[in-house]
Amino acid sequence: MSAATAPPKTDFVRGVLRQRGFRRLLAVRVVAQIGDGLFQGALAGSVLFNPEQRAGGMAIAAGFAVLLLPYSLIGPYVGVFLDRWRRRSIVAVANSVRALLVLPIALSIWRGEESPVPFLLALIVIGLNRFFLAGLSAATPHVVDDRKLVTANSFAATLGSLSFSVGIGVGAALIKSVLATSFHGYALVAALAAAFYAVSALIGRVSFGADELGPDAADRTTGSIRVAMREVNYGTIAGARHLATKRGAAYLMLAQAAFRLLYGVVLLACLLLFRTEFNHGTEPSDSFGTIANAFLAGGVGLLVASFVTPPVTRRIGGWRWVALLLAATGVGLLGFGLPFDPVLLLGAVFVTSLAAQGLKIVTDTSLQHECADEYRGRVFSINDTAFNITLVAGMYLGALTLPENGRSAAVLGTVAAGYVLAAAGYAVLGGRWARRVGDDIAEPDGRYAR
Repeated sequence: MSAATAPPKTDFVRGVLRQRGFRRLLAVRVVAQIGDGLFQGALAGSVLFNPEQRAGGMAIAAGFAVLLLPYSLIGPYVGVFLDRWRRRSIVAVANSVRALLVLPIALSIWRGEESPVPFLLALIVIGLNRFFLAGLSAATPHVVDDRKLVTANSFAATLGSLSFSVGIGVGAALIKSVLATSFHGYALVAALAAAFYAVSALIGRVSFGADELGPDAADRTTGSIRVAMREVNYGTIAGARHLATKRGAAYLMLAQAAFRLLYGVVLLACLLLFRTEFNHGTEPSDSFGTIANAFLAGGVGLLVASFVTPPVTRRIGGWRWVALLLAATGVGLLGFGLPFDPVLLLGAVFVTSLAAQGLKIVTDTSLQHECADEYRGRVFSINDTAFNITLVAGMYLGALTLPENGRSAAVLGTVAAGYVLAAAGYAVLGGRWARRVGDDIAEPDGRYAR
């Protein structure tokens, strides 16, 4: 597209929201992720902030590991099915199953049971969530014009994360003002999530035609599930090889993995600090309201990222924005984190959340642009696997190096330096590749303009 025919760089948000399919897909995401906030907040609260239980750093890291890693290990294999099954069915069925499974989990929380059965059901619920979100990402190019994907991803990812925070906030408000900080209170919050999952499934089912979200009929692999399972390894390898040929997207995935590794340390430190160091009460439940401020600061960071990332990437390019975000995170942790003040630390949470969301928007857009539709599901699943594994690895690293109260200037300083080094490394690799092939989301040909 020439400069003369390029769309005006105004009303980008309005242009995206005019697309009905995108609005409906966004509604599916927002409702489901409010449910995610309610459900996962109830699970975490029943362990972290329940006076009847106490968990140290290693236990918290282990909890994240058992909730995230099982799906992460099979994530690339799931991508093969994203490229075989109708994504409308994935959206509707995944949320319907989650709505059903949440109810026995809530009952077990109510009873204070420690049986492995509800724990395994929780693994399935969270695993289906990752499957659902990967399906939404793979489906987005089917409801949004290519040149508007940056803004679309910004809206979808940010409103999804904000919705998750809203779910946590609503659950926290119910616990503090209406329900009790006990197994019974957390159980009722978890049960409320089932209603949101059911509504999300209904919206997805009635809003789209059977093939409207892809994969395209010409690209869809057919055959029995048994044949599909035999092809999983080959399909995953093919997706990885396809990604390897798209080096701009591959470098972004590596940058995001480095961010998540370091973020795992920061996340664990914040949980420990807000639960112990900054908690002036005598029980873990007293910090439930305090940590809500951190979620609020993070939510503001996500919102700012959604508005800032599209115009900035159009002006300076995606690779420069990512390098700047990585460096800013390191500087922000030093400036706001090292004093170990609960108010200043909110500034570090804000900067880190802004950077995380901006990086995710650019990475998702690059994967959508550069990867062919028949590989897109596999590529997003590979990215999702790296996303989770690096976070858990970072939390274990934090559990091994942080004290029980989370306060360590040496660890925080090292993490900040790691972000700066990651920024420099990506600026060299990603920047050199973008300048070499002209493959960046700010290209003047109009493909990535909006």
